[in-house]
Amino acid sequence: MLDLPNTSLIEGNAIRWGQIGAGPPLVAIHGTPFSSQVWRRIVPHLCDRRTVYYFDLAGYGQSEMRADQDVSLGVQNRILAGLLQEWGLERPDILAHDFGGATALRGYYLDGLRYASLTIFDAVALAPWGSPFVQHVRQHEAAFAGMPAYMHDALLRAYLQTAAHVPLSEEALQIYAAPWTGPVGQPAFYRQIVQMDQRFTDEVEGLYDRMDCPVTVLWGAEDGWIPMAKGQELASRLTARPMTPIPNAGHLVQEDAPEAIVAAVLRTIA
Repeated sequence: MLDLPNTSLIEGNAIRWGQIGAGPPLVAIHGTPFSSQVWRRIVPHLCDRRTVYYFDLAGYGQSEMRADQDVSLGVQNRILAGLLQEWGLERPDILAHDFGGATALRGYYLDGLRYASLTIFDAVALAPWGSPFVQHVRQHEAAFAGMPAYMHDALLRAYLQTAAHVPLSEEALQIYAAPWTGPVGQPAFYRQIVQMDQRFTDEVEGLYDRMDCPVTVLWGAEDGWIPMAKGQELASRLTARPMTPIPNAGHLVQEDAPEAIVAAVLRTIA
């Protein structure tokens, strides 16, 4: 497990974060419905070459969760910008997945953040996105937030498994489910789903162009959440490099093929 001993107040949200390693900075940004623990099998292989910063998005993991909290993509890029300022980082390497990809792209194209490199995979970046489950929860948030815990726990575990191509270990399921359980976590899980709004990618999608840093786009070949064609299109917009498919990996590449992520980052930062 990664340790997140630090707390910073950014955009009115208490954000938990940690860092490890030595060398130039690399910032890892997780997606939904996960936490910075997705990097626990990846960061140890990078920290001899980079000082790796990782954090839990607002409303996720160990970061603050509260009623009526804005946890949308509209705030996450501003939190990223605030953290980079607090850490004194001007051009870090970025590693981003899913909503983390959207956050990194919004930070670049809307907030003027600049990166030494970007390794992005299975990102929420191009319309349309949002599964039938997401659409259903958005229409019935109160019913889901108030369901008995045993029903919520079963639904949550089933949902998490759909992100991976191979069966998740019990350890992984517990790690990813834990923040979303109990009287605070359960409503927070449905809160972040209700706030999944495509307008936050629509408003930046038209700005996508070649970035001024090396960009590596990876994609799980078996991603059942976002088809690989979206990765190919995203790569064509951001870089001259083709997208790299990752065989036998679903959306949650960190569990299915963590070594592919490590290898790609090491090639980029070498």
